[in-house]
Amino acid sequence: MEAINYLLKFAIDAVLMILVLRVWLQLVRADFYNPFSQFIVKVSNPLVIPLRRIIPGLGGVDLATIVLAYIFATLTFIIIPLLNGGPIDIITALYLGLIYLIKQAGVLLFIIMLVMALMSWVVQGYNPTQMIFHQLTAPVLAPVRRIIPSIGGLDLSVLIVFLLLNVVNILLAGWIPYWSIL
Repeated sequence: MEAINYLLKFAIDAVLMILVLRVWLQLVRADFYNPFSQFIVKVSNPLVIPLRRIIPGLGGVDLATIVLAYIFATLTFIIIPLLNGGPIDIITALYLGLIYLIKQAGVLLFIIMLVMALMSWVVQGYNPTQMIFHQLTAPVLAPVRRIIPSIGGLDLSVLIVFLLLNVVNILLAGWIPYWSIL
């Protein structure tokens, strides 16, 4: 049963990450014609397009994708307990779904910055994925880069944001119930 739980959680998390990336790409106005952006849009379109007919966007924010991401995050706390024969509390599942969605967005930011840092050591020249990652992380890294500029070509902003993300994670684990177990 653990293998089924693992595979189901992996599938839900993958869809959740794609949906969060779709919203994030729209918010930072990333290059729509980039192959990475095209992949995210094409993979998520079958889920998002039908819901867009019901839930319109609001001020440039794709509410349908956000609602869908929230539904998938909440389903994690409904389907897995159902499969394991445990009790289901819908109110708790709705709360945990919201917390899980927020935490997964932070995890995604961490992963993208880590991959971006690793790519900066390996990739030479133009890479479309690296360009999208720069567009995605620019709103978070730019304020840190204004305070701490590059030192001898070494960009410490990613390291500083890593530290800040971990501090925020530790603080939220103490303030918000269930944060640390998700």
